[in-house]
Amino acid sequence: MYEAVKKHVLEGRDFVDIIVFVKPDSRFTGLRLEAGELVFYTEEPPIEGRANASLVRYLSRVLGVQTRSIEIVYGVRSRSKRVRVKGLDAETAVYKLIEALKASEESQ
Repeated sequence: MYEAVKKHVLEGRDFVDIIVFVKPDSRFTGLRLEAGELVFYTEEPPIEGRANASLVRYLSRVLGVQTRSIEIVYGVRSRSKRVRVKGLDAETAVYKLIEALKASEESQ
């Protein structure tokens, strides 16, 4: 699982970018690894930025950073997104995302 998640986390100078696909209007909110892709499910609809806001809140919680440290840098109006998290290194991000994936699996 480590390698599968690591390929979606790109490290920059004092930030990481996470590549994620968003599926709004889902029956639950959580993260899954499907066919090698990092997929975020949210109960929020894709209107007025609600699904994006849900993604930011979720990542803030699982990565342990403030919401203002997270920005969608690509794909604001698309389901494929590149999310920048400031003040986090790639290794920490990968391990915290793996924890979130395991928690999502257990809750289903």
